[in-house]
Amino acid sequence: PIPRTLQLSLIGIMSLSQLDTPPANRMPIQTYVVEKNQGFIKEVIQRELARQGQVFYLHNNVSTIYQVAAKLEIDIPEARVAVAHGKMSRDEIEDVMYRFVNGEYDILVCTTIIETGIDISNANTVIIEKADNFGLSQLYQIRGRVGRSDRIAYAYLMYDTQKQLSEIAAKRLQAIKEFTELGSGYKIAMRDLTIRGAGDLLGEKQAGFINTVGMDLYLDMLQEAIEMQKGIVRKPEETNAQRIGNVDGYIPEKFAPEDYEKITLYQRIDKIKNRKELNRLQDEIADRYGKLPNSVKLLFEKKRAEIMLNSRMFDSLDELEKECRLTLSQSYSQKVDGVKLFEKVMKLSSDIKLRYTNNRITFMIPKRKNWITTVNELMNIAEKAERKAE
Repeated sequence: PIPRTLQLSLIGIMSLSQLDTPPANRMPIQTYVVEKNQGFIKEVIQRELARQGQVFYLHNNVSTIYQVAAKLEIDIPEARVAVAHGKMSRDEIEDVMYRFVNGEYDILVCTTIIETGIDISNANTVIIEKADNFGLSQLYQIRGRVGRSDRIAYAYLMYDTQKQLSEIAAKRLQAIKEFTELGSGYKIAMRDLTIRGAGDLLGEKQAGFINTVGMDLYLDMLQEAIEMQKGIVRKPEETNAQRIGNVDGYIPEKFAPEDYEKITLYQRIDKIKNRKELNRLQDEIADRYGKLPNSVKLLFEKKRAEIMLNSRMFDSLDELEKECRLTLSQSYSQKVDGVKLFEKVMKLSSDIKLRYTNNRITFMIPKRKNWITTVNELMNIAEKAERKAE
């Protein structure tokens, strides 16, 4: 599925089902990403013909497709070459495909017309020119035209030697090369979701503007709407849960390459309700994956601050452009030792300002790099500044 469709399934709007058991005797398609080389193409085709097989040669340009077919006939004179593309009449396409299925042709030079609906068990090599121009789901579909029997199939994804691959194109080719096992369509779709993003929920774009409201708040609002449609009544929360937005905390691909693994980690962090469990999870992840990168540490710092904000000690954390303002609750502001609190805050940073208005203490914290860490340290100081009962 396209990323947006998969996203709708993951959040519960659409249902998702998978077939995990492949047909009997099917084998994974051997996939290679290589620079285009005419000598290599000739070798690949001759190897397939030597085992009485057939070849798909995908050249997605109708204006030059007959030149490509003619060159193959010159390079491999023993091969019988046919051409199929979308500008041919229905009868012409049907005739070519019928003869190809019956083994009258060895090579079918074609466009993406073969992307769906083609099942030819004897065609077990596909060569895709300029593979970097195709989408990930499209490459997966085209590769699936081979390997329809009990023979090992091969897919060669070729790109021009003089062309510099873009970062996204390189990721697509790496993904299609990496996921070769049978039933890997779900993983391909997950990787496509990672590369392209989920897009607008109701719009036609594939790239949305979720960061304007924050992913956590967006998903929470969406989940609430889904539950309402399903007739599920949410239990009222004891506190008004507050989410923190502009923190560059995330799990990088190098730290957790598998998408399912990454999503599981996000979900585990999000479900935690107290600091003790969060510290335990942080130690567990560090023990399993090694030293935590700064982006992952910030993710934990963000969650740690959200847990504290949802306690009775704090009213709010307001994020402005150049500073953030942490406000203690009215009841807790009356309990703290003001002198002790001021001394501890000044030791932490002389740039933090304190203000007492409406019976509440507010801290004004400059928004510098890793400011969320300073907020957590300030929260710990405030927690320990409560006056001892006389």
